[in-house]
Amino acid sequence: MSLDITQVLLSAQSPDGATRKLAEESLKQFQEQNLPGFLFSLSNELANEEKPEESRRLAGLILKNALDAKEQHRKNELFQRWLALDVGVKAQIKGLLLQTLSSPVASARSTSSQVIAKVAGIEIPQKQWPELIASLLSNIHQVQPNVKQATLETLGYLCEEVSPEAVDQDQVNKILTAVVQGMNASEGNSDVRLAATRALYNALGFAQVNFSNDMERDYIMRVVCEATQSTDVKIRQAAFECLVAISSTYYDKLATYMQDIFNITAKAVRGDEESVALQAIEFWSSICDEEIDILDEYSSEFTADSDVPCYYFIKQALPALVPMLLETLLKQEEDQDLDEGAWNLAMAGGTCLGLVARTVGDDIVPLVMPFVEENITKPDWRHREAATYAFGSILEGPSADKLAPLVNVALNFMLSALVNDPSNHVKDTTAWTLGRIFEFLHGSALETAPIITSENCQQILTVLLQSMKDVPNVAEKACGALYFLAQGYVDAGSASPLTPFFQDIIQSLLFVTHREDAGESRLRTAAYETLNEVVRCSIEETGPIVMQLVPVIMMELHQTLEAGKLSTDEREKRSELQGLLCGCLQVIIQKLGAMESTKYSFLQYADQMMELFLRVFACRNATVHEEAMLAIGALAYAAGPNFSKYMPQFYQYLEMGLQNFEEYQVCAITVGVVGDLCRALEDKILPYCDGIMTQLLKDLSSNQLHRSVKPPIFSCFGDIALAIGENFEKYLIYAMPMLQSAADLSAHAAAADDEMLDYTNQLRNGILEAYSGILQGFKSSPKTQLLMQYAPNILNFLDALYNGKDMDDTVMKTAIGVLGDLADTLGVHAGPLINQSISSKRFLEECLASDDPLVKESADWARVAISRAVSG
Repeated sequence: MSLDITQVLLSAQSPDGATRKLAEESLKQFQEQNLPGFLFSLSNELANEEKPEESRRLAGLILKNALDAKEQHRKNELFQRWLALDVGVKAQIKGLLLQTLSSPVASARSTSSQVIAKVAGIEIPQKQWPELIASLLSNIHQVQPNVKQATLETLGYLCEEVSPEAVDQDQVNKILTAVVQGMNASEGNSDVRLAATRALYNALGFAQVNFSNDMERDYIMRVVCEATQSTDVKIRQAAFECLVAISSTYYDKLATYMQDIFNITAKAVRGDEESVALQAIEFWSSICDEEIDILDEYSSEFTADSDVPCYYFIKQALPALVPMLLETLLKQEEDQDLDEGAWNLAMAGGTCLGLVARTVGDDIVPLVMPFVEENITKPDWRHREAATYAFGSILEGPSADKLAPLVNVALNFMLSALVNDPSNHVKDTTAWTLGRIFEFLHGSALETAPIITSENCQQILTVLLQSMKDVPNVAEKACGALYFLAQGYVDAGSASPLTPFFQDIIQSLLFVTHREDAGESRLRTAAYETLNEVVRCSIEETGPIVMQLVPVIMMELHQTLEAGKLSTDEREKRSELQGLLCGCLQVIIQKLGAMESTKYSFLQYADQMMELFLRVFACRNATVHEEAMLAIGALAYAAGPNFSKYMPQFYQYLEMGLQNFEEYQVCAITVGVVGDLCRALEDKILPYCDGIMTQLLKDLSSNQLHRSVKPPIFSCFGDIALAIGENFEKYLIYAMPMLQSAADLSAHAAAADDEMLDYTNQLRNGILEAYSGILQGFKSSPKTQLLMQYAPNILNFLDALYNGKDMDDTVMKTAIGVLGDLADTLGVHAGPLINQSISSKRFLEECLASDDPLVKESADWARVAISRAVSG
């Protein structure tokens, strides 16, 4: 196909839409008709020094996108497509890419670096392109700095794309040597030094062996620390980013360097440019994260052979670290309270202070309180705001015993400041701090005397409701404080101090949602979230007031559906409001549907609500669909079998939700709603089960659907079987093989990391819930024997889980429950099989001895069922 690729690439960037579209079509056609020729033409364009920079850059970008994608299934397709190309063509493309690294044009070099790394990410794990790393390393000895810089950049990207296991240690050593040499102060060219420092950041995951060797580690740390003193601000920032990454990856190797690192970070925080100082603070935040995780995991039960001892770096640094962080709080920006995305030294310092408080607990209080007392009444707003921020930052971590006396003194002062302080910035931080007081020092779980009493509750509410009329950012924080105040009374039983003020609270929040400036500073969203929490935590006595909300919120939702033609921006705002209103109705439905005194009178609104929700589905917006689905699930649960009258109209939207692979959260929520419908409708769901099961089975077979939706789909099989009992028979031949293959995979999955283990356990739990529902659904049915053929597989799965020793408590409880269900449903027929199974003996004993009362309860029940089945 003859095509002037340069011209087409330039036209694809034309300001004229028609020209652009035509060029994009040509490129697409070329790609579809002759992929090898297309990729070769692009790499040729990128390598050709006579071509314009714009066409070269786009050629590289298209090349990169032809090798990688965000979605895993698409990524796999592109990998396979590249691997299937002719070896000769690939060799030519790779040769052109390597050649481009010595281009005088910076953007061509940089693009080529990225594409080489993408190819390496595909080929190196397949043991292809073995000569690449050696070829790159030979470039390091080039005299021209631009070649050196591009090569180091490539090595950095390569380390990002390829996993450490795919590269042998000898090559890792050579890469690290090249990178660390490039960072050295003796490297005269700052572009080379910057590329090397950024490359080290990506290569740290490869350096496990090197960091275990004292000499090599000392050398790397010395070079990184020296780079933090470079005259080039970008190099200093990149070097601190390396230190941050080292702090989390190699925490246990840092002890000998901490004094030097403290001096370096303190100097940067106090005197360097903001971009560098922020990274210096981030180092300490990262150390806090590590120590919080260790202390959480070991719950202070350290033994001599603990895997990861805590070095208590924060505790040791405390006397010097806290004053340094307190200084940063005074470096606020004028309007940072108005900018939601603001991030500066003062905010980073306060965030780090909060993490320090969580790490060391009570020890931080005496170091921070003098700063608070000294600054809280000063005339300059910066001092008052910094003092308030410091106090608010240390409310999570220290014990209630330590904080309660201070908070009791501070509360009146804070309430007064929220109304009277002349600075909006101080008011904003004061309202945030009050929210933190209510979040961490209020509620039934606290063992100290309550800070909020019937005496001061009225004053607190008066101040918060007044502040909700303040400027948007202050009003939003006041809503947040009210949210936590209400949450503290969730277990109040029949007496909540908020009850006398309930009507006023609801009215004030509704007023906020109607403010003309409610779109600013997340104010409208905060008001609805708070309204939801106030309703959720309310008591039966206020049920009639919640009931009055129903027509009000329904009317607002109705009005959004009546809006005429809207601009894109208006449509987005309308969708956001519809989502908030559906979310609000969901909470109201759950509340009123759960109370006998309101349930039946509330259901008079069900028809109108359903009509509104169905109209909401006609608006194409994923977030709104999620909220409407959740609200319908709640309504089905409240209405019970009567919900069946809505199914004919609702079913098409249910099916659409189950087919929505792209917006997988909608799909996941819809699967959950199928469960709600099964519990509500029981066997009245039967007419819809063929369609639902077909779609669920399709979802499980799809490689496009996000993996997180698969565990709830398995659980959903159990919900359907429980609802329709022996009618599930016709689905067994499809569902059981799928369950078995998923069970085999999940029982023997070697979890590479915590995230993978969590997912594996979710998957196991979903499979077990399916088995449990199916076994219970067939109980007492003449067709019970149909399940006998599956019993060995189920028992094998339970045995494999027991032997794997990596179940969490939830899986343990469900697993022992399934063993009980199997014995209970199949009875004496399964007795001999159960007798042969490990899980029926050792696993049962372990669960009976569990500290978790839920596991123990499940095990007690299973023991009875098993003894009946075995004794026959």
